[in-house]
Amino acid sequence: MTNKEIIADRVAAFADPARHSYYLDLYGGDAQLHGYAGVGPGKEGIVAFYEGFWTSFPDARVIVHEMLEDGDKVVVRFSLTATHQGVFAGVPPSGRPIESHGITILRMRDGKCVERWSCADFLSVMIQIGAVPPPA
Repeated sequence: MTNKEIIADRVAAFADPARHSYYLDLYGGDAQLHGYAGVGPGKEGIVAFYEGFWTSFPDARVIVHEMLEDGDKVVVRFSLTATHQGVFAGVPPSGRPIESHGITILRMRDGKCVERWSCADFLSVMIQIGAVPPPA
């Protein structure tokens, strides 16, 4: 499998609670995520982040719009849809749907992501769940 195929296969498991561990297997033990506040290096921090995220947004779904591969890096342009059903960033569940867009670059080694740089629109998520007022 190419790195692109590995990522597409793991992302396909993202929305299925029974397959979350399969998605998380995308990350190597020493993986680092950049662009996610409070997520330390190593797979344990990544697992904790996603477990918390799935608790807040249990129906979260990732839609891949575009994937480009160059050497050991894969660029993914994506959307995320979900419903705010648990505490997120200290904000109690609102029951509101969210949609967010982002771009991420994953550096792969031996079929695992070892480093990831992401730019996602978390401000719009905070607006959509009512934590931040919309711009005037």
